[in-house]
Formats: sequence, C-alpha cells, structure tokens
Amino acid sequence: SAAALLVLGAAVGSAVVLGLLPRAPVNRFCAASNNRTGFLCDDRATCVLASQVCDKVSNCRSGEDEQEKLCGDLPRSLPGYLVFRCSNPAYWVYADQRCNGMNDCGDCSDEMGSLAACPPCGSEWWSCSPVLYEYCSCVPRRLCRDGIQHCLSWSDEYIC
Repeated sequence: SAAALLVLGAAVGSAVVLGLLPRAPVNRFCAASNNRTGFLCDDRATCVLASQVCDKVSNCRSGEDEQEKLCGDLPRSLPGYLVFRCSNPAYWVYADQRCNGMNDCGDCSDEMGSLAACPPCGSEWWSCSPVLYEYCSCVPRRLCRDGIQHCLSWSDEYIC
C-alpha cells in the first residue's frame, strides 16, 4: 500500500507539472505606483496598473495582462479587485481610476460615492465645487490663477 501511495503521489505531481490538473488560482493583486491597484505579472515582479490590463498593449513580458480568458468578457472576466462599479450599474471603471480626481464614472461616484471612500483633496488639488464636468470636488492646483473659472465660487482664481 505504501508503494501504491508513492505511485499515486508521483502521478498527481506529474499531472500538475504537465498542466493536466488545474492549479490553484494565482493571486495577482499588487500595489502599483502611488499605491494604486495593480495586476501582478507571471514574473512576480512587474505590477501593471489595473487600467493597463486589457488595453491591447502587452505590459507583462508573457502577455498575461492581455489574455483572452482575462479580457474576453469585460468587466465580468476581470478579477473583482481590478473593477470599480459606478453607482449607475451600467458603468464601471478600472479600480486605479477610483479617487484619481477625475470624473471617470460620469456621476462622480468614483470620487465622492460612499463605495469610493476617497480621502479629501490632496496637496496637488484645490477643494471647491467645480464648474467643469470633468472634476468632482477638487480641481488640480495647476489650474489656480490661470484666468479661467474652474470653481463656482471663483476660489481657484482669488484664494487658491
């Protein structure tokens, strides 16, 4: 019986090595630049931003960020950690686009919604009620004092 167990163990080990048996799913979550959500490549060293997955540009050496099983039925085929669902269920954005200061969902749910849980405006941003659809509750400080109204209160021109 010990010999039978040894033969069975060798057979299972060979099947796993040859790819005949399914392997446990690989955790590909990683933190990319600026601590944004990323996708870990097969080399276990390269972390690609979530928004660079399924963008038709291979960012991983072996191209695993563009594979059909990952990109075939967006967003359903993506791992949940790569996706942020907007308040309108018809829309979604990549997880690294949440809390980036831009109105990616179209209704600001990726910047101000309870599911987004974004921190207040960072040092590169000015807090106000923007006049442009592109921003939600902050405008980039680079737009301050540029002679163009970006905040309803004009605070980007007079206070910022």
